[in-house]
Amino acid sequence: MAASETHDASWPGRLLESAAPSVSVLVATAIVVADMIGVGVFTSLGFQVKDIPSGSSILLLWAIGGVVALCGAFSYAELGAMFPRSSGEYNFLSRAFHPALGFMAGWVSATVGFAAPVALAAMAFGEYGRAVFPGAPSLVLAVGAVWLVTAVQLRGIRLSSSFQLISTLLKVGLIVAFLVAGFTVSSPQPVSFVPSRADIGYVISGPFAIGLVFVMYAFSGWNAATYITGELHTPQRTLPRALLAGTLIVLALYVALNAVFLLAAPIDRLSGQLQVASIAGSYIFGTAGGRIVAGMICIGLVPSIAAMMWIGPRVLMTMGEDVPALSLFARRSQNGAPVYAILFQLAIANLMLFTESFEAVLDFIQFALLACSFLTVLGLFKLRVTRPELPRPYLAWGYPLTPLLFLLVTGFMMSYLFAERPLQAGLGAAAMMSGVLIYLIAHKRPGRSAATALPGAD
Repeated sequence: MAASETHDASWPGRLLESAAPSVSVLVATAIVVADMIGVGVFTSLGFQVKDIPSGSSILLLWAIGGVVALCGAFSYAELGAMFPRSSGEYNFLSRAFHPALGFMAGWVSATVGFAAPVALAAMAFGEYGRAVFPGAPSLVLAVGAVWLVTAVQLRGIRLSSSFQLISTLLKVGLIVAFLVAGFTVSSPQPVSFVPSRADIGYVISGPFAIGLVFVMYAFSGWNAATYITGELHTPQRTLPRALLAGTLIVLALYVALNAVFLLAAPIDRLSGQLQVASIAGSYIFGTAGGRIVAGMICIGLVPSIAAMMWIGPRVLMTMGEDVPALSLFARRSQNGAPVYAILFQLAIANLMLFTESFEAVLDFIQFALLACSFLTVLGLFKLRVTRPELPRPYLAWGYPLTPLLFLLVTGFMMSYLFAERPLQAGLGAAAMMSGVLIYLIAHKRPGRSAATALPGAD
């Protein structure tokens, strides 16, 4: 049955969404910042300097990653302003190509796309938390963090907004304090951030290209606000501002953090090490540096988990508005919380924590998530050609060069995954195809077309 026949603008789920408290641009920006800054920036540098022992080349690597993320944000901002509805790629791919592709992206996101990163962030919280609370079981800390954040989300959008904003401001404040301490360290390392002729060889090398892949993973989350577009106040203006401001803030923090790591600790001490932040912290704060950095990361992971526990269930909620079989997940509480969708993601995240399966899941969903972003930005080109008459409150800056750059880098990352991890990439592609098959089976009815219209489609 066509979704437009049963789920129009008068459908209760739609009314509840429009009646929900509006999320400000400040909170939306906090969601982007919190979702982006995880543990990646605190662990990647050691493997980068192993093959690229140049301060200026390292900072250029992170700057390029931020520019590519900005290119993606430009494209998503145009699409989100055109189609102001929650759920990110589910919404965009459905409108740009076909509801089957949208369902495919929604299927991946709703099942494991957010639950696995939540579990990973929670387990990292548990591991770093043991440095702050010696003897505490990491699994107990991990599960406790997820349940605490979930309790906040179940209380509704107002409390979620306040919690997200305050915790993210605390996170950024701690990072800034760390940066100030790092830049004023009494004995900085003799590292140069001025480009030299030797940097050309590093920039065109294989390790630089591979390093960009992992830098882009650290920048993932720049699209976070698109998953709650329907809850934003005046999304045509709020969404572009949140995406661009959040990505620019993280870009500045990432470049500054890597500069501090290189200034604080010798490159040979950082080379090949995972805990580069703790090593740098020991040079900045002395023997207590490791524990201070662990506490900073631990506190910073809370808003990251909160952001993912907020935006992830909105995909399933929006799918529930369109697919009758999933209508349970579209129900909201009086405070605007999609209770069943939140509990569903909580259950999957806890299952992954207890079975320690989240790392395996993350391995194979990386390709699927990249492919969904690739197709979404490709959809921007398609809509510019096939639907030029659609109102566009925001136009992607630098079009067509900026979305093209994003497609080239994302395509490179996908090819890298296929070359280096063919099994995991193949499983990711299979997960995508399973979503398409489920959609086709669900919509294969006599006398009906598999293509369905979306509520409010032009």
